[in-house]
Amino acid sequence: MFENLTARFDKVFRYLRGQGKLTEQNIKEALREVRLALLEADVNYLVVKDFIARIRERAVGQEVMSSLTPGQQVIKIVNEELIKLLGEKTAPLNLKGTPPVPIMIVGLQGSGKTTTAAKLSLKLKKEKRTPCLVPADIYRPAAIEQLKILANQVQVPFYSPNDGEKPENIVKNALNFARANKCDTLIVDTAGRLHVDEELMEELSRLKSILTPSEILLVADAMTGQDAVKIAEEFNQKLELTGVVLSKLDGDARGGAALSIKAVTGCPIKFVGLGEKIEDFEVFHPDRMSSRILGMGDVLTIIEKAQETIDEESAKRLVKKLQEDTFTLEDFRDQLRQIRKLGSLEQILGMLPGMGMLKELKNAQIDSKEFVKIEAIINSMTKEERRKPNILNASRKRRIARGSGTTVQDINRLLKSYEQARKMMRQVTGSTKPKATKGKKKRKKRAFFPF
Repeated sequence: MFENLTARFDKVFRYLRGQGKLTEQNIKEALREVRLALLEADVNYLVVKDFIARIRERAVGQEVMSSLTPGQQVIKIVNEELIKLLGEKTAPLNLKGTPPVPIMIVGLQGSGKTTTAAKLSLKLKKEKRTPCLVPADIYRPAAIEQLKILANQVQVPFYSPNDGEKPENIVKNALNFARANKCDTLIVDTAGRLHVDEELMEELSRLKSILTPSEILLVADAMTGQDAVKIAEEFNQKLELTGVVLSKLDGDARGGAALSIKAVTGCPIKFVGLGEKIEDFEVFHPDRMSSRILGMGDVLTIIEKAQETIDEESAKRLVKKLQEDTFTLEDFRDQLRQIRKLGSLEQILGMLPGMGMLKELKNAQIDSKEFVKIEAIINSMTKEERRKPNILNASRKRRIARGSGTTVQDINRLLKSYEQARKMMRQVTGSTKPKATKGKKKRKKRAFFPF
């Protein structure tokens, strides 16, 4: 979402670093570019005006002029002010209270409320809580069925309302259901409209008085830009929101909502949705988001994702296999599965410092279908072939190609990538390289992945 904004900031920072000495004039020129970049990103005009004024006040003062690296100092100031704009600190969920602790999910139709409710339940489940999903949207066709399917997918309790049951009765009965099933959190997916109206707000106010929720989270579609900010203002006035969830932050919009919503409404952004998958849901960290926007990467999030998805025992077994040089195609397949769990390669590479600005990365088309192809090839092999790929002759390769719907060339590319992966991993673990077979030509180095 922030690709254009990041590119503009990168241009400004390169200009500042190239100045031997900073003057009020070149700071003014740089800030003009920053202002235009933010306005083009659909950030609220008053927010931009205040943001630029704060940077100018600090940048033309003693703080920068006396610095040995004035360009770097200005970049540091921009980063600090951007973190303040985004909320300064991570805002945790308030889950205090007598179980089941109610959380209301509110927002307009199409913003992603139902999916967000399921994503939040998965996050809480990972934190060893027992959430219960409640469908209080009786108006949108198939809304209840959609949440039920998602609840089964996440494997959390689901309150199934009776036909014709009103939202007020649904939440009352759901509280009793959650207590009976020993759930400690109640996540209520409420109704939405195409626009904010009195009827919707009255219903939400009634549900609020029944539930007395510890959290009222507005799901705002980040792709709607300043409309998301206006919607947040209206919901906040009526319901006193405790936080905002920005959905569809992986979209192609300009990102202004993320930069404006906290400053305009005072409501902290607590979570962001980064894709359609149930796992594409992150806690919002202002400092990390600022770092991503400014092209500095977000290594901490990559580490957290890895810790969540990679099993420690599996990692130990892998190291042992590498040390003993028994790393097979089965292990190669398992490692690719682990990488897929981290998210798309574009997202992962975009979190590495400086990688988001590389032209090669921007133009690279990393097709996730290649992972599926690789897995199909390996699955079409016999157990012996997966463990001893050196026995794969032309006849075996043709059989595997037919079974996996691929070509012999695809299989050859996979085998080359597998050998390169083994070589790289042996270097990392310090294990000894096996003796080369006589007469075997030296392989040309290739990229880790065959695409």
